[in-house]
Amino acid sequence: MPARDTPQHTGPAQAVAGQDATCSRRPVPPSAKGRPGSIEAAVHLGFAVLLVASVVRYVMRHTPADNLLVLGLAAAACVLYAVVALLSVQDRPGTPWMVALVAVWAVLVVAAPSFAWCSFALFFLCRSALRGAASYILAGAITLATATGLFRLGNGTDLAMLLGPLAVGAMLTLIYDRIQHDAEEQRRLHADISLAQGQLAASERRAGTIAERERVSREIHDTVTQGLASSLLLLEAAGRGWPSAAARDGLLQATSLLRANLAETRSLVHELASPGLESVPLPEALLATARQYVPGTTLLVTGDLRPVSADVRHALLRVVQSAASNILLHAAASVATVTLGFLPDAVTLDIYDDGDGFDPAAAAPPSHAGGYGLRAMRQRVEQLGGTFSVQSAPGDGTIVAAQLPMEAGT
Repeated sequence: MPARDTPQHTGPAQAVAGQDATCSRRPVPPSAKGRPGSIEAAVHLGFAVLLVASVVRYVMRHTPADNLLVLGLAAAACVLYAVVALLSVQDRPGTPWMVALVAVWAVLVVAAPSFAWCSFALFFLCRSALRGAASYILAGAITLATATGLFRLGNGTDLAMLLGPLAVGAMLTLIYDRIQHDAEEQRRLHADISLAQGQLAASERRAGTIAERERVSREIHDTVTQGLASSLLLLEAAGRGWPSAAARDGLLQATSLLRANLAETRSLVHELASPGLESVPLPEALLATARQYVPGTTLLVTGDLRPVSADVRHALLRVVQSAASNILLHAAASVATVTLGFLPDAVTLDIYDDGDGFDPAAAAPPSHAGGYGLRAMRQRVEQLGGTFSVQSAPGDGTIVAAQLPMEAGT
């Protein structure tokens, strides 16, 4: 059928250039299949509106005899478009239906170039419904049919009507491929980020487990292990001197330590608190803790007494407990003094004894035989933002010193 549209109506060629930016904004990545969104709905609606407008324009400009075939092709294209769109939403293969749609559309747009307006929606439906070479071939066929129809509309004399749709089709293909590539890259990066987040969470869980093990090991060392070791030392001394009065005193002291150790063990089960010392003022609590191991310990307080946080209080008690146990087990000291000092924004603790002393640089590393005390004290203090040091030399006694902020973590 000869083209009956008048040459002066060159709207489709101008629409190809004018709608370039609008249609190129429509990304349809593979992941969108099965999940129609607002862009897909807009394209389908645009196809329907443009198809109706094209039908009205054609009917108004042609005789009923001319209308019959064109309207039949338009109806067939509309039905095939709906089938392909539905299959794309359901993520089902629709290549044969798309081939039929392109074939019908090619005949329609060549016979009646007014329908070239709908080529944009058809192009994007083809690219979203198909993958691989088929999408490029059929999209190219749509572009070529549109160019042919518009070229015939210009009576075969307007070269721009032929080259314009071809250029726009090539440009839209490049833009679509770029958008699709960016969408795939975004999905890949999202998957990498999700994997990294999972690995980070697993690493944090492992780090938390290790930190909790370290904490529990320090608590056990500063309570159960130290108490049992001191009690064993007292019982051995009492066994060697039995039944002297000194042996009986040692037995009573060992019994007292074991009772306190039992309370400490129960405390570990209940949030690792300091049993019996929570409500006692800090100086008295420190002195009572030290005298469990070294009965003659004295206490000095410098500065204005102020409350400290629960974590700092707990750390001070454990440092005194561990240091006093070391004095009992290793120092053979006659004098032990605990000094508690209050600075404007920190609290200091010194535990001095006049015992045998040792070389801190030559101290044995932790093992199954012991050696965890100094490391545990240092870890406690440093985890709360404080500083820890040991000053000692063989025959010159020992000073264990710690400084902690008034509030934990400050």
